[in-house]
Amino acid sequence: MEPTTSRRNICVVGAGAAGLPSIRHALLYGFNVVCYEAQSELGGLWRFNPEDTEYSCVMRSTVINTSKEFTAYSDFPPLPEEPNFMHNSRMLNYLKAYADHFKLTDHIQFEHKALSISRADKYDASGQWDVRVQNMKSSEITTTRFDGVLHCTGHHALPYSPALFPGQETFPGRVMHAHDYKDWRGFENQTIVVVGVGNSGCDIAVELSRVAKQVHLVSRRGTWVYNRIYNYGRPVDCTRYTRLNAAIKEVVPHSIAAASVRKQLNFRFDHELYGLKPKHDVMGAHPTINDELPNRIANGSIRVRPQINRFNGTTVHFEDGSMTEGVDTVILSTGYTVSFPEIESGELIKVDNNQVDLFQYVFPMCLPHDSLGIIGLIQPFGSIIPIAEMQARLVLAAIAGEDKMPVKTEREAIMSRKAAEMSKRYVQSRRHTVQVDYLPYMDELASLIGCDVPAWYTHLPHDQTMARLTLTAPHTAYFYRLSGPHAWDGAREAIMGIEERISRAFNSNHLKATAQSATKISPGLFLVIAAILFVLLVVS
Repeated sequence: MEPTTSRRNICVVGAGAAGLPSIRHALLYGFNVVCYEAQSELGGLWRFNPEDTEYSCVMRSTVINTSKEFTAYSDFPPLPEEPNFMHNSRMLNYLKAYADHFKLTDHIQFEHKALSISRADKYDASGQWDVRVQNMKSSEITTTRFDGVLHCTGHHALPYSPALFPGQETFPGRVMHAHDYKDWRGFENQTIVVVGVGNSGCDIAVELSRVAKQVHLVSRRGTWVYNRIYNYGRPVDCTRYTRLNAAIKEVVPHSIAAASVRKQLNFRFDHELYGLKPKHDVMGAHPTINDELPNRIANGSIRVRPQINRFNGTTVHFEDGSMTEGVDTVILSTGYTVSFPEIESGELIKVDNNQVDLFQYVFPMCLPHDSLGIIGLIQPFGSIIPIAEMQARLVLAAIAGEDKMPVKTEREAIMSRKAAEMSKRYVQSRRHTVQVDYLPYMDELASLIGCDVPAWYTHLPHDQTMARLTLTAPHTAYFYRLSGPHAWDGAREAIMGIEERISRAFNSNHLKATAQSATKISPGLFLVIAAILFVLLVVS
């Protein structure tokens, strides 16, 4: 056993998008931190690997589904000239720049794989953990004791495949999971069946539709398809995720809000006509984001099909009685299985059909100490990266003894309430066990950390600009560094520059922006909105 010092020692497992901010904030707390990364470089999911790998990996053509402002860490705004929706290579460059800027690689041991994470002797008193690690180059295995562990390996590594369809054993072609899909090469002039209309399935279907003979996209229950781009060409999240919209959502009945979104989505293309209309509510499933799918359906290169009924050699029969012959490849975009095999041999955190017993999807309920945190195990309406950063901040605040965590009985009540809300809202699926809404969830974590965003009206007496921006600007992670632990003195400037960076992405010559902006509200209109909201606040 390697000795530890009197200073808090923190272990971060994984140097991807969740692991990097975990290192960053551990350093801000003054902890000793070491990060074990099994691969030779940082980036995790965002580092494209053309070779087959057990680790999660994006496709060669993957572009982020959330805008750069909502994907950014709380103290590292993206470059203005970067596109609003970055290719995975640019996203990787952003992660590397973040690591370089804060000297995070000094704390990463590459090609070191965490084999096991176990409670140390006298854990009940100390809350400490023993982490057993293998050096992938030398095969040497060491065990080190830590005061806290942040597990940041994601949940897209273990592919889930459904039970075989009837007759599938007669199919002579290739059946593969989306996890193993890299790019279009090798699929030219094929007839392909893609099973699943989530983001990966639709991305694969769209890409292959350009080179394949025919792509059939199998949808069991349909999906609502969102654009990355909203009115006037603005990123959709930069328009939707504001405090003003959140306030409106609180007073508008759900049925009216859902009807409005449904109308907007169908205005773009009729989901029923295109074979994608689901039975569930427009907010009852994780959103599918794809800008090109309706065009590929319209030109016939993608045919939407219902669930597979059976195989008969190279013929695939569907549940509506239709069929397609001469199928070459079937790609299963059927999700992933949540698993923690290295944490006490998978016995500590029980997983039942992707259901996990974690408070705020972070802390195992079976433990008396909050010294182990699962980071990034969420499926958000919004960006996962700033949420993972907030989760890391919460775990580190707990280890430092500076959190505002509720007692166990209160945690159980909160989890029961959330489970009931999730069951009521979402269609039952393995996919909908860790769903969160970006703004409410970020606020919940902030209240536990002590970095609550100051209410917009508190700025009115001395800073009307910040009052307006707090209410109407895209509510990015920078707002959660205005106050609280390790407040960042550049947060206000970062918030002020959001619109500039959005506009500069379209125009590297920095000409005057002409795009419509949610934050460009006249002082008079802002005062009217502020007065109405203030009255509603007082009445409630």
